[in-house]
Amino acid sequence: MISITVPVLNEAGNIDALYARLHALGEKMRDRCDLEFIFSDNCSDDATWPMLTELAARDTRVRAIRFSKNVGFQRSILANYLHTRGDAVMQIDADLQDPPEMLEAFFEKWQQGYQVVYGIRRKRPESWLLRNFRRLGYWAIDKVSEHPIPRDVGDFRLVDRKVIEAVAKVRTSNPYLRGIIAGLGFRQTGVVYDRDARTAGESKFNVSRLVQLGLTAVFNHSVVPLRAASFLGLIILSISLIGAIYYVVLRLFHPELPRGLASMHILVLFGIGLNSFFLGIIGEYLLRIYLVVRADPVAIVHQSLNFSASELKL
Repeated sequence: MISITVPVLNEAGNIDALYARLHALGEKMRDRCDLEFIFSDNCSDDATWPMLTELAARDTRVRAIRFSKNVGFQRSILANYLHTRGDAVMQIDADLQDPPEMLEAFFEKWQQGYQVVYGIRRKRPESWLLRNFRRLGYWAIDKVSEHPIPRDVGDFRLVDRKVIEAVAKVRTSNPYLRGIIAGLGFRQTGVVYDRDARTAGESKFNVSRLVQLGLTAVFNHSVVPLRAASFLGLIILSISLIGAIYYVVLRLFHPELPRGLASMHILVLFGIGLNSFFLGIIGEYLLRIYLVVRADPVAIVHQSLNFSASELKL
């Protein structure tokens, strides 16, 4: 069995087209595998949940969970993963920018022994500025991460059941699944594809959310900010000592020089600002430790479709 997971938030305009393609994919691959379709509704306020209810009544392969509140995109994917039954799980978005038909290519790679098969975006229909902003972000995250993270890769992937079980053991309050899965190891490979344009609805990812996701990736998978703070602090300390020695020598040879009250104020303000910046970095890591210790649930399932009570994991 292959589980296809789909996080949704106000995607009523895409549900029918998505299901039609998933149903056709199931018919095409019926001799190779069984499919189930797992939807996680991030508390939509349009007709998304009623439409899923209708689909689940017609097709038992359609299973869905609805959260008590919007828990964010990454948590929605993680909750979906935890409710699958398949030997492998394929993650797609509801907007059909990532073609579900690529399951065939992913499936072949999986049968060849790869535990993680991800889609590499060759091109995507968006503005030049946003496309290059993403590329810069992917490059920066890969460079500072403790382990390589594939570039131009989103959450469109197929993962083996062993990977899902490993992901379930990771304790994090704010998951960045691309980094988590990349850091777990296993045999991984990519398949190049062209991303389609969204045909209905609006994208939930603007620049601010992309920046927020990028910062989550950095703070979850890199210690570079902490080490950079220590390194920069050492450099400033060395410059301060050199400056102090230079000032003492200068005063010995030129006692008539006026005392620099303004320069002292500038140096003090600079030191205060620098310390605040370093404390902010440390605070980001402490916040993540605190949230892990607090152990909030990934999500609270408010409603479910075609799930028994014993199958609900959250």
